[in-house]
Amino acid sequence: MFDGAVAWLTERGREGQWGSQPWSADARRVERVRGMAAGGGLLIAERGGEAAGAMVLTEHPPAHIPPVDEPELYIDLLITARQHTGAGVGAFLLGHARDEARRRGLGLLRVDCWAGGDGALVRYYTGQGFTPTETFQVGDWAGQVFACRLDVTA
Repeated sequence: MFDGAVAWLTERGREGQWGSQPWSADARRVERVRGMAAGGGLLIAERGGEAAGAMVLTEHPPAHIPPVDEPELYIDLLITARQHTGAGVGAFLLGHARDEARRRGLGLLRVDCWAGGDGALVRYYTGQGFTPTETFQVGDWAGQVFACRLDVTA
């Protein structure tokens, strides 16, 4: 999925998000994906019997993300296989994340994305009901954090 996403982003002039080289060609990135798979928070969405998307959930955001003063569920990864783009896979996974946060009694769901390029990712998350909060930098990579408040009183 990562290699397909990089090729798709590169075709659209968005190399600033993940570069232009396949993830599978970079040993550090391969190890990062292995870590995601082994970390316990990986969910795979299937469509027509094939992997259509993936999401990693954690209660501990990466160190470069500005902390909050309350428990939260954090989406550490959201990716859709290119052949399933436009089929609602990302929205399905985000809905699952909301449900999981509520199940855990957590009223805050956060995610971050690349804030550069044409702003398509920022528009995607706002369109999915997330509110932009703070921005951050990792080197020259600009990121945007989003929050979604959830009602956990039932």
